[in-house]
Amino acid sequence: MTIQRGARRSAAALSALALAASVGVTACGGGGGSADGTFTVGHSEPDHLVPGNTTSSYSFDVLSGLFENLMGLSKDGKPVPLAAESVKSDDQKVWTVKIRPGQKFHNDEPVTAASFADAWSNAAYGPNAYEANDYFSHIKGYDELNPEDEKAKPETDKLSGLKVVDDTTLEVTLNEPFNQFPQLLTYPAFAPMPKAAYKDLKAYEDAPIGNGPYRISGKWERNKQIKLVPFGGYTGPRKPKNKGVVWKSYASADTIYTDLRAGRVDVQQTIPAAKVPEAKRLLGDRFLPRKMGTIDYLGFPLWDKRFASADLRRAISMAIDRNGINKAVYNGDYIVADSLLPAIIAGHRPNACGQVCTYDPAEAKKLFDKAGGFKGTLELYFSNAQPTYAQWMTIVANSLKQNLGITDIQFRTVPAADYFGMLSRREEKGPYRQNWEADYPSAQNYLQNMWGSEGNKMGWETTKENKEFDALIAKGNAAKDEQEAIRFYNQAEDLAIREMPQIPLWTWAGQGGRSDKVDNVTITPYAGGLLVHEVTVK
Repeated sequence: MTIQRGARRSAAALSALALAASVGVTACGGGGGSADGTFTVGHSEPDHLVPGNTTSSYSFDVLSGLFENLMGLSKDGKPVPLAAESVKSDDQKVWTVKIRPGQKFHNDEPVTAASFADAWSNAAYGPNAYEANDYFSHIKGYDELNPEDEKAKPETDKLSGLKVVDDTTLEVTLNEPFNQFPQLLTYPAFAPMPKAAYKDLKAYEDAPIGNGPYRISGKWERNKQIKLVPFGGYTGPRKPKNKGVVWKSYASADTIYTDLRAGRVDVQQTIPAAKVPEAKRLLGDRFLPRKMGTIDYLGFPLWDKRFASADLRRAISMAIDRNGINKAVYNGDYIVADSLLPAIIAGHRPNACGQVCTYDPAEAKKLFDKAGGFKGTLELYFSNAQPTYAQWMTIVANSLKQNLGITDIQFRTVPAADYFGMLSRREEKGPYRQNWEADYPSAQNYLQNMWGSEGNKMGWETTKENKEFDALIAKGNAAKDEQEAIRFYNQAEDLAIREMPQIPLWTWAGQGGRSDKVDNVTITPYAGGLLVHEVTVK
């Protein structure tokens, strides 16, 4: 494959989360909840609807209703069986998956172990260039499907680690022990596909055939809407309490909010920060705050020797007034980071970051001087996806000038469409904004992908400390229970905090809203977000 594991997630999915606007035109016509029992949700246009070919949260909105993974997440982020009866392993490396019998796709084709094995191999096959390709790298045989020579054709198109024992039993062999595998299976890319899909994948994307509680009504009306209706043959635990949902595509989150106020949209999952004070006042109990797992970070390009000193990086961290920025830019609603992990993730420890994440200008200046200061222009990189990025970067720049004496600071604002590609190519010449939303709620998902040698964008991969970090993550992955795993993950976190190749800033606040025509609206902080099947229409 062409990029490092984890890089594609932080490029595509983070871009989706960060954008308040995406491609598409404002949908028009239609109301909110109506007499037919359906309701409308405003969001940005998906990029793909083949499960393995997207890492976009806007695609996940739709896919979570169309498809049912082997495992899902409870409201508190615990893995629970959906299409599976059980997912078990004695050694964390070879896993036996028992599939609940009697399930059907929307075309009445049976859901079998092969439905999952074929879909996963299709997504992992390098020449297909699927967006979620690297999520299958834990499975044995992945390297054979993704040769280092990009021009070389793989000798096989099947993952050797997948063995279809019978229609309801799938044996999965991983490259290394990985106790987070049940969590990984909740990620939308691991959905099954019917045999009919492979006859014409382009046509399939226009009208996906899934195994979930909803089926598509008609086709994907690109840049307009996707309508889902309950599937009568669904036998799983997510029985719809409504008659369907329309996912309307908008070019602007501000326009969604306008239509929410006017009753033309029933649910908005993320209200723009500038509109939040008004939304709280106008919506009342229809304003929907929630905890989130998305963290903003400031990363350092460690290949530039000017940032080689850990003391310099710690000094910059301590020179930033996180609380002040939160109040000035985010109405005080965000949660200032005290760890590399958000509070909703098992393994988060209050104040794990300690002094280095605490605003202390005097101590910051001491560390800055100890490191020898900074020479040349300090360039700060961020995308133009949200006006808030420029706002808080301006405050950061002023803090570094006042507290550390860095006078030559320049902003580098990059188009959102180009930003993550720039980071993946390591073209930035100074500190840059990055964020992470959990693919699945695990400390491993944050730490390994953001700081591990095969996923980080900082260039923190050849040092003795990073090798120790990788070894601790590997021990956590192979642990026999969650408590033991978290102990190793926390040790890895402590090491990363000492080195500070990337500093945590704050955890986002989830702020959505609903119309008065719908009730029982729950928006989770995980992939899939809105629990569509629970929504009731008045």
